[in-house]
Amino acid sequence: MHRLIAFPILIAIIVLAGWWPPARWTLLLWVPLLLLALYDALQRHHSLRRNFPLIARIRWLFEAARPFLYAYIVESPLEGRPFARVERDIVYARAKGELDSHPFGTELDVYSDEYEWMSHSMAPAEAADRTQRPTVGTAQCSKPYQPALLNISAMSFGSLGANAIQALNLGAKLGNFYHDTGEGSFSPYHRIHGGDIVWELGSGYFGCRDATGHFDPERFRDRAAEDQIKMIEIKLSQGAKPGHGGVLPGAKVSAEIAATRGVPEGQDCISPAAHSAFGSPVEMIEWAAKLRELSGGKPVGIKLCVGQPHEVYAVMKAMIETGIRLDFIVVDGAEGGTGAAPVEFSNSIGMPLREGLIFVRNALVGCGLKEEIRLAASGKVHSGAGLAINCALGADWSNAARAFMFTLGCVQSLKCHTDHCPTGVATQDLGRQRGLVVEEKAERVRRFQAATVNALWDISCAMGLENPWEIRPHHLHERLNSARSDSIDRIYKFYERGVLLDDPDSVAGARYWAMARADSFRAAC
Repeated sequence: MHRLIAFPILIAIIVLAGWWPPARWTLLLWVPLLLLALYDALQRHHSLRRNFPLIARIRWLFEAARPFLYAYIVESPLEGRPFARVERDIVYARAKGELDSHPFGTELDVYSDEYEWMSHSMAPAEAADRTQRPTVGTAQCSKPYQPALLNISAMSFGSLGANAIQALNLGAKLGNFYHDTGEGSFSPYHRIHGGDIVWELGSGYFGCRDATGHFDPERFRDRAAEDQIKMIEIKLSQGAKPGHGGVLPGAKVSAEIAATRGVPEGQDCISPAAHSAFGSPVEMIEWAAKLRELSGGKPVGIKLCVGQPHEVYAVMKAMIETGIRLDFIVVDGAEGGTGAAPVEFSNSIGMPLREGLIFVRNALVGCGLKEEIRLAASGKVHSGAGLAINCALGADWSNAARAFMFTLGCVQSLKCHTDHCPTGVATQDLGRQRGLVVEEKAERVRRFQAATVNALWDISCAMGLENPWEIRPHHLHERLNSARSDSIDRIYKFYERGVLLDDPDSVAGARYWAMARADSFRAAC
């Protein structure tokens, strides 16, 4: 019935426009609309358009505009996801060198079960030596490295554009902190400005692979020997899609990306789900020792999002049995992720950072290895308070990805996977990349990192501590409900040194320790 009414009205308007000279110009509008309505009514693919010609298209318009209207008009400063507006604002302010203080008290509900706080002291400490850094490198490492308390987490060239990579690396150079390459390898754009590099090796072995996609020791040796590369990170899994491989479609594998990754131009670039260089915890530890030797003694570690707990214990047992040590472990949280991932993986797979960090901390402490092996955290950190919380849970330093994307101008449009990033950050479109001015954004990267690390030092001093590594679980409090709160060490279990070796049956993870095997990632029966 609506079609019978709509078409006569449109035809009547067209006739009127033809009869009344002042309205004839409207034919340029109404004739195309009538043809479009006829097409909608006759097509067979979309029932809504067939039943409501032309009008149904308005729904699509609002559907496309909804995320932007909601973000800029509807949502409150505390509501946005993955990062609320208030979280993005502090990054933007610090990156621009603007005032980052907040008036009139907190907007957070301090009686909500999401609220947490650090315990300050009645006797705050004096200004400490804020140049202190952790040293990464066991006795088996001849070229230890001192990372900053906040560094740029893994983001590949290919996922990010050339200008974004340059700006991040120049910012790292200016601020004296490191820049993780992501698994896309050490590109020419990481080299230009000479900022410290952590080279991440994923299952595709990009930059050091042979023609069959397997690890090539000679290519690795040549690349890892470069002075700019300070540490090697073996990526076992990442927060956004742990246990999942990836494919960069051949259409996106340009000549530059092909040369950087060591893959054929124009062909699908595949990252397998599992590594081919090792198949057991012992083999992984031995391969890490080989990488350390090939790199000339540089620190080698692993990055993982914790999945099956017994596998973490299996890595500990492998280090104990072989006597070989990793130099560091980076724990990624399930809330992490900068690029695209299957929705089921990003929403439902992997352990969140807090539980994952505590679990790996307990594994290292319980095996008496924490003094040797450094622990880092990666997953949605954007503030000094976030860094302090990570320190309380056992981290020696933290890495951030999306926070640094905000410093480059990211507006959280959630277009990272489409190559249509409006700010030129996560795209290979040269026209869009043009909007990102390397030198200007690099200074923002530097300012944000410096201000955030300085905020961490301010917090540790307010707690009466000499440095952030003195922050302990009992300093961090969390609400259980509106009437109860407690310190983190009363909510989660924190192991005593050596307990997994001396009395494993006394800890909550005893069954996982019993399941762990140094010779296999599979659980013991």
